[in-house]
Amino acid sequence: MVSKIKKETAEATSTTALTTKGREICMSEKEKNIIPSTAEAEMSEEEKQKLLEQFDKESKTRKFGSPVLKKAYRVFAIIVTLYHLVFASGLYMPETLKHRSIHVGMILILAFMLYPATKKASRKVIAWYDYVFIALSAAVPIYMCVDYVNIINRAGKPDMMDVVIGTLLTLVVLEATRRVCGMALPIISIIFMIYSLMGTKQGLIPIDVPGIFLHRGYTWQKLMSHFFSNTEGIYGSSVNVASTYIFLFIAFGEVMNKCGMGQFFNDFANAIAGGTKGGPAKVAVVASGLLGMINGAAVAVVVTTGSFTIPLMKKSGYDDEFAGAVVATGSVGGQLMPPVMGAAAFIMADTLGMKYNELLLSAIIPAVIYYMGILFQIQMRAEKMGMQGTPKDQLPKMSQVMKEYGHLALPIIFLVYMLFFSGKTVIMAAFYTIVFTIIVAQCRKNTRMTFQDILDAMVASAKSTVSVAIACACVGIIVGSCSITGFALNMANTIISIGGKSLMFTLVFTMITCMILGMGLPSIPSYIITSTIAAPALVQLGIPALVAHMFCFYFAMFANLTPPVALAAFAAAGIAGGSPMKTGWASVKLALAGFILPYMFVYNTDLLLLDTPLAKAIQVAVTAAVGVFLISTAVEGYLFTKVNIVLRVASLIGAYLLIDSGLVTDIAGIVICAVVFVFQKAAAKKSAPAAA
Repeated sequence: MVSKIKKETAEATSTTALTTKGREICMSEKEKNIIPSTAEAEMSEEEKQKLLEQFDKESKTRKFGSPVLKKAYRVFAIIVTLYHLVFASGLYMPETLKHRSIHVGMILILAFMLYPATKKASRKVIAWYDYVFIALSAAVPIYMCVDYVNIINRAGKPDMMDVVIGTLLTLVVLEATRRVCGMALPIISIIFMIYSLMGTKQGLIPIDVPGIFLHRGYTWQKLMSHFFSNTEGIYGSSVNVASTYIFLFIAFGEVMNKCGMGQFFNDFANAIAGGTKGGPAKVAVVASGLLGMINGAAVAVVVTTGSFTIPLMKKSGYDDEFAGAVVATGSVGGQLMPPVMGAAAFIMADTLGMKYNELLLSAIIPAVIYYMGILFQIQMRAEKMGMQGTPKDQLPKMSQVMKEYGHLALPIIFLVYMLFFSGKTVIMAAFYTIVFTIIVAQCRKNTRMTFQDILDAMVASAKSTVSVAIACACVGIIVGSCSITGFALNMANTIISIGGKSLMFTLVFTMITCMILGMGLPSIPSYIITSTIAAPALVQLGIPALVAHMFCFYFAMFANLTPPVALAAFAAAGIAGGSPMKTGWASVKLALAGFILPYMFVYNTDLLLLDTPLAKAIQVAVTAAVGVFLISTAVEGYLFTKVNIVLRVASLIGAYLLIDSGLVTDIAGIVICAVVFVFQKAAAKKSAPAAA
């Protein structure tokens, strides 16, 4: 999907696309106080950048002081983008390992150009040792391209040079990941490498792993060959997805940014929702969701949209924590919403061997239900607080918005057509959509792109891909270790044996694992690792593979909201001036329907439209919406008037009944909803005269 990316354009609407964010394990009190709240005015670009760097390690890139270095970086970034566009167009398509090696090599070079080795290292010049890393990064794909045939023939029986190059590749990937994503992912990767080397039969480390995780052990030569010379290690499926789908959709997002898509989303959201009760909060949800749908980087979307929506929410009467939570939950949900979703969605489709458009179709109902849950709570809180919407004379008119920016909806419509109806591959669909977007943008002066704008978008595309691609390369070490040792299968059997084949235990265990990993990992590696380890256990318990992976995917995304480390919520708190922890818990409360949804589609797979007839799809969508409505009623404790504890409990029971796909439980849940609705309507009428 999918966050986290540093912004470089001077436009208030600029952001980056489809990347996932790096995470810092903890945040000091000093860091929490760096950013002043901006309750009365939109943040400046400098304040936005400062906030991004506080919560997003991947935004701390160099700002070259030398014009020569700056130009060299721009030229190389453009070359990187051109290579991927040419590959997507089909004009030049090297062999699989060659392409993935070239992609990783280019991204590693960019990483060492952009990211200093330490906090104290200069952010204006490239250190001498970074040039060494750049040279080593370039040496690996050069060796792969020059000796490709022999490398393939030697697969499994590497010579000394293969081992040396494989070792260099592993080391530079670990170092680049440390700089870009922090220490957590490299540490986990090293632990898995050590595990792979342990074993008395032939392991480099002659110590057996205890219990069911015992394996024969592997030599350093065997492990490096596995990482370097096949598609199950560093050059695995995650790198394949990063080098194709993800890069192209990031480029699409950057082109859209240059066209003014962020402004269109903001004005569109204001026009349709700004005048309703709780209008500023609804605008924040819609704008964050629309931008996050294209972008996929939760922290970046929070800073971009929150800088102007959070002050509006606070002025309308929402407290600091709730205002921050609205933007955080709306931004995170964008990674769950078709037609683009986060980068992890591409990896999921590739892993499952399914068409991307089929995955998008399966994701629609849960994503819509998630946003309905947020909007229900906003509406109920607005009514409880007696709020009104923004005066119409202060809102943009829909006719004017569509006149100025309406043509920017055409690329999204075109993308949907290409994905679902054209018969083209996802790669070709993305490529044609990029070209189409540039053409459409020329229709009006305010969205027209100059040649310089196109070059800037190409530079931003390469830069924005670094964090995603580096994480994908590093996670290949973990996945490769799991595949060579059989760890994933052993772990799945362990989970099942501990849970006594209990599906609920396995689901809860998987959820907790995703949350813990999400504290220290970007969402993409968090999803890949949990789906590698836990999804097989769910499949063995009879859960369809897509459902198992979607379950892992959802909770990998929601780690952005869950304390004690919830970077999307913390970034929103930095803008609102609220407590980071309270904002995190407010986000969990606001997104509660999203935390329940994965359990709903496990027990009712029709929510994901798996071989589901249209009538059944409508039924499950309606019952799920009613269930989310009941959850919102219970959480907010308000429906027309204050809800007593008995009806709040009844609402939770009704929501629980609607999780089950049975006709009887659905009818019972809807009856409970009707009873709650009638009782609350009557109570509101009784309280109205008293209030008067």
